[in-house]
Parts: sequence; C-alpha cells; structure tokens
Amino acid sequence: MGFTLLRSIFGLCAVSSSSRVTDFYSSNLRRRTSASKQQLTAIKSVTSTHPPPSRGIRRRRKNKDDKVLDNPYSKMEMARPDLRKSLSDFLEEARDFVGDGGGPPRWFSPLECRAHAQGSPLLLFLPGIDGTGLGLIRHHKKLGEIFDIWCLHIPVSDRTSFKDLVKLIERTVKSENYRLPNRPIYLVGESIGACLALDVAARNPNIDLSLILVNPATHVNNFMSKPLLGMLNVLPDGIPTLLEDVFGFKQGDPLTGMLDALSNEFSVQRMGGVGGGMLRDLFAVSANLPTLIRMFPKETLLWKLEMLKCAISSVNAHIYSVRAETLILPSGRDKWLLNEEDIVRYSRTLPKCIVRKLDDNGQFPLLEDSLDLATIIKLTCFYRRGKSHDYISDYIKPTPFELQQQLDEHRLLMDAISPVMLSTLEDGRIVRSLEGLPSEGPVVYVGYHMILGFELAPMVGLLLKERNIHMRGLTHPMVFMYIQDSLVDPKTFDKYKLMGGVPVSNMNFYKLLREKAHVLLYPGGVREALHRKGEEYMLFWPEQSEFVRVASKFGAKIVPFGVVGEDDIFNIVLDSNDQRNIPILKDLMEKATKDAGNLREGDESELGNQDCYIPGLVPKIPGRFYYYFGKPINLAGKEKELKDKEKAQEVYLQAKSEVEQCIAYLKMKRESDPYRHLLPRMLYQASHGWSCEIPTFDL
Repeated sequence: MGFTLLRSIFGLCAVSSSSRVTDFYSSNLRRRTSASKQQLTAIKSVTSTHPPPSRGIRRRRKNKDDKVLDNPYSKMEMARPDLRKSLSDFLEEARDFVGDGGGPPRWFSPLECRAHAQGSPLLLFLPGIDGTGLGLIRHHKKLGEIFDIWCLHIPVSDRTSFKDLVKLIERTVKSENYRLPNRPIYLVGESIGACLALDVAARNPNIDLSLILVNPATHVNNFMSKPLLGMLNVLPDGIPTLLEDVFGFKQGDPLTGMLDALSNEFSVQRMGGVGGGMLRDLFAVSANLPTLIRMFPKETLLWKLEMLKCAISSVNAHIYSVRAETLILPSGRDKWLLNEEDIVRYSRTLPKCIVRKLDDNGQFPLLEDSLDLATIIKLTCFYRRGKSHDYISDYIKPTPFELQQQLDEHRLLMDAISPVMLSTLEDGRIVRSLEGLPSEGPVVYVGYHMILGFELAPMVGLLLKERNIHMRGLTHPMVFMYIQDSLVDPKTFDKYKLMGGVPVSNMNFYKLLREKAHVLLYPGGVREALHRKGEEYMLFWPEQSEFVRVASKFGAKIVPFGVVGEDDIFNIVLDSNDQRNIPILKDLMEKATKDAGNLREGDESELGNQDCYIPGLVPKIPGRFYYYFGKPINLAGKEKELKDKEKAQEVYLQAKSEVEQCIAYLKMKRESDPYRHLLPRMLYQASHGWSCEIPTFDL
C-alpha cells in the first residue's frame, strides 16, 4: 500500500533554541505486493507549526442501563496482547528507511501515536546502532496514547559525529522546553542512544528531563569487538552487491518470499510459546537478510563502532553532571555492551535512579515479545505530566490484557480458594454478587487485612471485572521505595502499583475523595497485615477516627467489609516474636523495619508496634475465601454534623463494629458450606464444568 512519507529535517547548522523544522522533503514508499501484508507504521511529519488539538482517547457515553457493555474488563479473558507487532514488522519498515536516499539526521512521529491525550509529555526516542528510529515500533500504539512521540532517524550513509548528534538533540530539547516549559521531556535511548540521552541531560541540568535507558552501552567487550573489527577490515566493500549478484538473494525473490511466509506461519498467534516466537524471528531475519546487510554496510559498522567508543568515554566524563530522574532497563543476557558493575555505579551516581533488570531479555529487548515498555513505566510510577509524579492524576488504569496477566499470576490462588462474594442491598438483603456496592464514588471501603494481604488480588480483580469498580488502595509507602541492597525485590510490589495503589497520607486520601474514587483503606495497616500467631481476624484500629470527617466533606459512602479464610490455607509458625529470638532473622527484621519506616511511630498503643518481616507459613489443603460487604453508611449531608468529634467517633465505631459483624457472620456461615473444602469443589467442577460457579451456604 503506497503512501507518502513526509519527514522533517533538522540541519546541523547552528539555529536558535526557538527555531523549529524549516525544511521538508517527501519520498514515496515502495508498494507492498503481498496481499497478506498490511500497512505497518504510517508516518507523520514534525512540523514547525503548533500541532492540532489532540482528539484524545474516544470514550463511550455513560449509560446507566448499560453497565455491563461499558465495562472493558468484563471479557478480559478474550483480551489480545497490547503489543502485536514483531521483529518482522521492524525489518519490513526498515527497508524503506534504509533506502531513503540519505540526508542528515531528522525527527519523525508515527501516525500510530497521534491519539495521545491532551497534556501528554514529549518523548524523544534515540535509536541504537541501527539508527532507523524504529526501535519502538512494537510500542508505538500503546505509548502513543500517553506520550507525544518523536523518533530520531539517522540515515545509513550519515557520518554525523556523536558530539554533533548531542547538539542536534539538545537544540530540540531547548526548543520544546521554551515552547512548553511546564511539560516534561522524556529521552528514551537504546544502547548508544542511551549515551546520547545522558550527555544531553548532563549539558542541560536545569531542563525538566526524564531518562529511560534501555540496555545502555557502558563498555565495549574487547573479546568480541576486536575479532569483529578485524573481520570488517578484511571484508570487501560490496558485500550487499555480492550477495545479490552471486547468490541471487534479493528482496522479493521466491526464496525470500518463502521465508517470509514461514515467518508468518510461525507467528505467536498460531504457535504459542517461546519456541514459536524464536522460529518466527529466525525466518523473519532470514527473509530480510538483504535489508539487514544494507542497514549495516562495512563503512557504517566501522563508523558506529568508533562512535560507540567516543560515546562511552563522553558519558563516563559527564555522568556526574546529570540531575534528571533515570530509569535503567539492563538486559540480563547482553554481555557485549553492558557491564553490571557499570550499572551499579550509574545507579549510585545518578541522583534519582531506578534500575529494573530485564532478566530474560537479550541484545534488543525493545523488539522482544516479553517487554512492554508502557507497562514498565506504569509499574515503576515513572509517568508524569507535571514537575513530579502525582499518584492520583498521573495514574493510568491497566488494560484488560494487563489485568488478565495479573489475575493469571494469581490463578492458582484463585482456583484454590474459589472466592465467595456477598454484598448488601439497600433494603438490607444479602446477595451473592457485588450488586450492593455503590457504582458512583466517592466510596471508602474499610475492612480487615489478611496476613500479607492475601485477600487483595481476588477482591480488586473481581470488582474490576464484574462491576468496573476500580479500588484505589491507600498503601504503605515502602511499596513505592527503591532502596539500594533492599531485602525485597521491588518487582514484588508491581501488582499494587499497576492496580492503583497510592502512598497512604492525609493529602492523598483527600485528593482521591475529591476525584470521586473508590478508596480502599485498612485502618489496621501493617500491624494487621503482619499480625502474629493467634491474632487472626483481630482488628488493630486506632482509638480515634482518622477518616470519617474527611469522608464527610465529600458526602462519601463508607462500605464496611469482612473477609475470612486465611486460617483455611496456612498456619503461622514463625511470627515476629519468634524471629526476634533468632539472631540472623532479628537483624533482617530490624533492617526491613528501619527501611520501611513506622507510620505509627510515637503511638504507644499496640498499633505502634509494627515490625516488617516475612512470617513463616505452613500451607494447608486450601479451604475457601469469603467476602462480605456490609450496607453502605451514607455521609451525604452530614458534613456539619460530623465536625463534632464525638459524632464522628460514633460513625467510626459503627463502621468498626460492622466489620467485626461481617467477620463473625462469615465465620459462622462457612461452617454450613458443603463446598468449603477443596475436594468437594473439585468434584462439583468435574461434573458441572471447570468454569461453573460453585454453590455455597444458604443466605
């Protein structure tokens, strides 16, 4: 499918910081001849005029009688992966960039990225050694919804030095910062592109930049590079011509056509798993071998390797001047340009640095199926539209596929506990559904916190899936901390951040209610979630109300809930009292408690006795989880009344009492559940189907 590519050219001559693109040229892309291929990445130019207002993300009009259809999570089991492009798409698009006729480096913006929301930050992608600027091709559509994306294209024949590339990017950064000074600018660099990003940040410490460094080139492995340089120096200059003329291996020939068809046949959709993906990529590379050879001719490779050495030397000299926040994504299997010791040094040198290792990725992680850059940005809370990240306004809800992945990670738990969800209607009737929960916020859910928060995944996931109710949990700040040499891998807390966890504070609670959110609050906090032996189903709430009066300002509803079942899946055999008697565990517990901090420090009650530790648990043959949401307590119109501390205390004690009643009700009723234990549930599913709803006690 032919279409015109309009690109913006940034000349290398000196221009003022407010200057934008001044010259354009167009080239027609070759027509696709295969009927099975569709247009992959359309391109729009980055022009000198202000862009038209974004259309944003189209939303359906709310319909009170259409709740199920409006819920994007109701059929998430059928959700397709968010990223559907592959290495084959990259190589096909690269054909047109390799044969673009040269010219200076320039910016382009993919049309797939045109739907970004109003106020989205700018993202400048700085390519790796390939220079095409297509390294984000798998991520264009998803990132394009939250960023205004520009990609740097460096033609194959271009010989711009590293220093001049830095100046080119710097001019763009200064120009955009001058035009929109309150908009953050993200520099996403891969390999040598990461070196460009670091150098630009070092030269502009006063500009609001955020760096995402994917597999940053920190050193050159001489064991691998010297033989490569030696081989390149003895190779003839006309390798691409020899390949075509002597071996008859040309793009579009029957041989490449056959390999291209095999690449499609072994796509992930038809042959799942790692094996299918590897075969698909193997055939894709084979089918596009002429493109790869033209992308990396001998002269270009020699130039890029020399530039790489210059880049690494420059970064090591300037890294101490970088003030920008940084997210480093090193691959676990890249041994050529990546040195783990350098990554550790970077993380300790850069003032605001997060390192998230990609254990299963190789040399080109952005083109691998297992990496979703937008999801990683969500999981690290690295997205912001202003000067700093706002956990409320900058939060991006999970896609149906992301939610399905989270539930799949807890699939074993979900299948083992077969959760029963009960709620209370306005007339006081108890129903086995979530029908009794308010649809509109603000709502505050207060309840009992199981050990290690085992109740969270089923509850939050099912509320989203069945009612499209997104619970924003007020979470201990340790979930959002990145501490050097921490005892806990930060990835452990990914699910809390993806599902909308917010650091607990009075201000965040106020802002959530102002946004009419559904807020999940555990007054018992860490003390309740890390309780000790014999403390199951005990509430460790403060003596004084801490949330009622704030909730009343917004006319919120308070929904008390109880959950039982932890004593049916494990026993606590090693609690904090036991671990204090074991020197090694005592030291670990004290370090973890110090790192996490005590939000109740100074509280002389039992609530202030908070220890951060991993309890020793012995699993049982799993029983069942039961959730019971009580009748909402409506605070609308009671703001003046609840300014009286005594009145607010009465509502607080009412909510606490109803949580205790919910727990007592569930503990009593589960005794009459014929399917409380695992074996009867398995037998029922074997005869009625594995996806059927398992009955429970009579209501």
